[in-house]
Amino acid sequence: MRALACVMSGLLCAAMANAECVYPKAPGAAPDGLTATEEEMLAGMRAVKDYQERVQAYLQCLENETNERIEAAGPDATPEQIAQIKAIHAKRHNAAVEELEAHAERFNEQVRVYKSRKKS
Repeated sequence: MRALACVMSGLLCAAMANAECVYPKAPGAAPDGLTATEEEMLAGMRAVKDYQERVQAYLQCLENETNERIEAAGPDATPEQIAQIKAIHAKRHNAAVEELEAHAERFNEQVRVYKSRKKS
């Protein structure tokens, strides 16, 4: 019975946690470096910077949420419960960072194409 209560409590906390920290949506596709104007490239750069700021806010929210969940688990929480909370945090954190890095790399690739076009 206690195990069921712990599982239900964990699911409730997870549902509440997902409602608090909103996963930032990546901007649309990067401008095409072969055809984009300077203004389009600058707008793409601003979009990436805005996205980076939203990801940073999301990561801070996740950190706060994780600390609150650990605190809410209380002093009787088992090491396994704490490890599970931290593992969920790590997965969500890493997913956001990986998506940000992939988007930034796609944009940077288009910047390189744009700059090589300008040299020709």
